[in-house]
Order: sequence, then structure tokens, then C-alpha cells
Amino acid sequence: MKNFVGVLIAVLVIYVIYFDLTVGTLPSLANQHVEKSVNQHGEINEAIQNPKMALPYFDAKVEPGQTVISVVEHQLGKSLPVSISDLINDFKKLNEGQSPEKIKIGVTYHFPDYSN
Repeated sequence: MKNFVGVLIAVLVIYVIYFDLTVGTLPSLANQHVEKSVNQHGEINEAIQNPKMALPYFDAKVEPGQTVISVVEHQLGKSLPVSISDLINDFKKLNEGQSPEKIKIGVTYHFPDYSN
């Protein structure tokens, strides 16, 4: 029985190595483009995939009462598809370490675009 389990583990390891070398597990940067959309207020939003950041984003001006979560959910039209900690980390990456808790009304920030 130990030999059988050992053979199964060896086959699994070989398959994982083969898959990683042929298909890969990291996203490709080859298909980057700008997507434009119009929200409910007629404003044009751009989802940009920046090769330097490798994270699609859109720009939005913060209105009174808005949070990072509410802005992203409003853009998506549904609840967040990622965890809040991922959203916070992505927001900080896009805005040079700016804390999401300290956003200011009337300032335009880059928000991560999870529409894809």
C-alpha cells in the first residue's frame, strides 16, 4: 500500500511540474488594453491595465460618504469579488501607499477594477 501511495504522489508531482512548465500559473501580460465604460451618471470610466502595476484600475473622484469599498462596488454594480484585505492592498499599490482609511473628499484616486 505504501508503494501505491508513493507512485500516486510521484505521478502527481510530475504532472504539476509538467503543467507549470507548459501552461504556467502566472497571468500573462500580453493582453493588456484600455476598456471604457459609461456609468449611471454618464461619466466615462476607463479600466486600464498598466504594465508597471499589472493591475487594472479606474479613476474616480471621492464624493462625501463614499469609501473605497463603496466606490468599487458602485463601479461593479455588485458586491466585491475579492476579500477586503486584497482590496486594501491593491488600493495601496495603485496609490503609492495611500491608506484607504484616509481618502479625502474631492480627490481623484486609482481604484482596482475587478470587472474581469
